[in-house]
Amino acid sequence: MIRVVVADDQVLARAGLRAILDEPDIEVVGEAGTGDEAVALAVACRPDVVLMDIRMPGLDGLAATGRITADPALDAVRVVVLTTYDLDEYVYAALRAGASGFLLKDAGHAELVAGVRAAADGGALLAPSVTRRLIEEFAARPQRQVTDGDLDRLTDREHEVLLLVAAGFSNHEIGDRLAMSPATAKTHVTRIQHKLGARDRAQLVVAAYETGVVRPGWLA
Repeated sequence: MIRVVVADDQVLARAGLRAILDEPDIEVVGEAGTGDEAVALAVACRPDVVLMDIRMPGLDGLAATGRITADPALDAVRVVVLTTYDLDEYVYAALRAGASGFLLKDAGHAELVAGVRAAADGGALLAPSVTRRLIEEFAARPQRQVTDGDLDRLTDREHEVLLLVAAGFSNHEIGDRLAMSPATAKTHVTRIQHKLGARDRAQLVVAAYETGVVRPGWLA
């Protein structure tokens, strides 16, 4: 069972998300109207996924995301940012803060459910049509968290895998392109995350852009 906390300052929005997530394998275990409430519920409930709105009174979703991802006790909790705008720069800041990806509030029922499942499974919500534009627009900003020296620790094969992760490919797709099994691709991704100190695939994408392994526009 995938346990989810929904954080949004609008009661109707939370009710709508709860209704959409009414699936046999998903349980909404809490609702938060502020960032502080979201953090408190993450600590109390230890959900698999927190759906986090950005704009909330008091502690906003960005700061709340940072608090959750910085807590070693909540390492297994994945934060998925909810946003109204597909080029909201706060979303990129949320990825830097440790969010596993984001969903647009106007996403369809199937997309939102699939996104929650992907996040709970350790994947990243990096929709090519939206997230690539977002990352390419803001990737040149400062605050690099990964250094060129860290990249030197990667093998040639791991560099290849990192490129494909940055392109948004799944483990199955990486396996197909590099003639390896999805399990082997997953092992490479896990090793890259460990070497670069990345929480998940979303942070690997950020790291790939920030270090110049890939550059804005390369996917055009």
